[in-house]
Amino acid sequence: MADVTRAVPLQRFLKYSDIVLAGAVVLVVIMMVIPLPTALLDILLAFNITVSLTVLLVALYTVEPLDFSVFPSLLLVTTLFRLALNVSSTRLILLQGYAGQIIESFGTFVVGGNYVVGMVIFLILVVIQFVVITNGAGRVAEVAARFTLDAMPGKQMSIDADLNAGLINDEEARRRRRMIEKEADFYGAMDGASKFVKGDAIAGIIITIINLLGGIAVGALMLGLSLQESAERFALLTVGDGLVSQIPALLISTATGIVVTRAASESNLGEDLTRQILAQPRGLGIASGVLFLFGLVPGLPTLPFFVLAALAGGAAYAVSRATKAEEARRQAVEAARRQQAATQESVKPGDLVDTLAVEPLEVEIGYGLIPLVDRSQGGDLLDRITMVRRRIATELGLLVAPIRIRDNLELGPNEYVVKIRGNTVARAEIYPDRYLAMDSGMVTEKVEGIETKEPAFGLPAVWVSEADRDKAELAGYTVVDPSSVTTTHLAEIIKRFAPELLGRQDVKSLIDSLKESAPAVVDEVIPDVLTIGEVQKVLQNLLRERVPIRDMITILEALGDYGKSTRNVDILSEYCRQALARTICRQYQNDEGMINVITVNPNLEQAIANSVEDSDQGSYLAIDPDLAQKIFDSLSQQIEKSSMYGAQPVVLTTAPVRLHFRRLTERSIPGLVVLSYNEIVPDVKVRSVGVVSVPDEA
Repeated sequence: MADVTRAVPLQRFLKYSDIVLAGAVVLVVIMMVIPLPTALLDILLAFNITVSLTVLLVALYTVEPLDFSVFPSLLLVTTLFRLALNVSSTRLILLQGYAGQIIESFGTFVVGGNYVVGMVIFLILVVIQFVVITNGAGRVAEVAARFTLDAMPGKQMSIDADLNAGLINDEEARRRRRMIEKEADFYGAMDGASKFVKGDAIAGIIITIINLLGGIAVGALMLGLSLQESAERFALLTVGDGLVSQIPALLISTATGIVVTRAASESNLGEDLTRQILAQPRGLGIASGVLFLFGLVPGLPTLPFFVLAALAGGAAYAVSRATKAEEARRQAVEAARRQQAATQESVKPGDLVDTLAVEPLEVEIGYGLIPLVDRSQGGDLLDRITMVRRRIATELGLLVAPIRIRDNLELGPNEYVVKIRGNTVARAEIYPDRYLAMDSGMVTEKVEGIETKEPAFGLPAVWVSEADRDKAELAGYTVVDPSSVTTTHLAEIIKRFAPELLGRQDVKSLIDSLKESAPAVVDEVIPDVLTIGEVQKVLQNLLRERVPIRDMITILEALGDYGKSTRNVDILSEYCRQALARTICRQYQNDEGMINVITVNPNLEQAIANSVEDSDQGSYLAIDPDLAQKIFDSLSQQIEKSSMYGAQPVVLTTAPVRLHFRRLTERSIPGLVVLSYNEIVPDVKVRSVGVVSVPDEA
């Protein structure tokens, strides 16, 4: 009940705190215009010292800079209040020759009534504040603001990675993002607020000089005093006024330095200072020995050095014993923990599911590529990756799972790797501040840049600066931005490894969605004719040769027609290809609706068919190596010939030979398209641009 009673006045005060602050700021401005009585000025000067001391103590006990986030605004208000007091005291000094007991006491008692000594002390305080504390705090604030802003993308990426990994929830992610934004705003405000402290020190010097000269002039010209009497009288008041102003300013400057230099702390400054200095007893022991040697040097005072040596040695001994006791306790606790862990039950497999999870597809980037991902810096890579997934779904019918992007400090700053199920399948280096200029074959002039190869297709290219972009385009280069290079590379990787990305759960999802619109087709095939695994293998065979699986109805109808007579997935894949003949032909038709093909000599086809052998695992090609090499040589010549005519190399064979010819050449020529006559629809024109033949077989 007592706690509630004490909380009520605090709540009432906080309720009207905005009104109190607004009134105080208005009164500070009024103080610069309206003269104040000396008694009120004494109260305000004492209040200024109290506030400055309170701010310093709060800064000492602050653990995180954001715990004192109001400090930049408070710094401005206290600086304005101190300047208003300077104006009021100056008015009283020049008009009355008296500005209250506090200023007079500082001018007589503190400096012994000697205005020369007081002026020297005042200048020393100004030098300490302006040259040492203020400049140092301002520089620290500037560097902290710059580094904090530079580190924001990395911190946001880390939060996104933790969120995607399930380590934190949405609320925690939003809280961390707000903390990052507040931290950046705080250090930016401190960078500007530190200029107030610097300006206050300069203003203190100028005001003191004006007070001194103005006071001497008033005493000599208006009060009839001699120059010496006027200097003694007004100089003491001026020095007292300067000291009263500079001491709170020095406290505030010290608080500023403490706040902006707090980093990597877990407790207040006093605890951190004591714990970290006393953490190395060896240093205290060495210091004790050095002090003892100083005490033995002739001419130096013996007692102070011996006393300090004894204190340092005692502290080193006490800290060493405490450290050893803490280490023994820690080892005992660790041993007990290991013993307890050894006797506990083994961890259930279900507890390790998240640890064992492997991403189907992920991209790891170096820290230099973070701007391409960070939307706040204009990065559009995430949006482009979404477009790649949509395009793959449209072209191949493959639903690619969300692609996770992580930052990896082990990579080079401009390097990225693509992983499929935890294994690296591609690696490339791009420059986010440059453009990739690819040689299109019509280059008239070479441009300067970093020579490289385009990661998706291996074309020769050059990384050029933004200033040389237009020059490269005029020279005949094809110029693309870094995000386009990355997404093109990623799209080719997805097409290449599409069979590995298609899992059984993905097939199950495709079939479940198809069952809503065509239940009869699905029920006819699954599970009576084929299993989900067999359908998956057929779809993987189609994707391996980049045949779209978007038309699932046609594929399942073909499987339903032929699945009852054979369950060989290779043969079923060939039947599905024939059912998708129109889709396949459309991929390789030119603008005239014609397919340029390279045919295979009938005798060679017969030789290949005779080399096919059957086994329990299916049929395979057992061809003579010399014959295979001759086929490769002839095929390479025909591909080069067809490329001269601008035709895409498409090999046309009979249906029984197609699959074996494809497997024969896929390692040497991975991107070779091999079609069968059964996959050519009647309304598609075919033009032969070459024949693969071997002289012996001809």
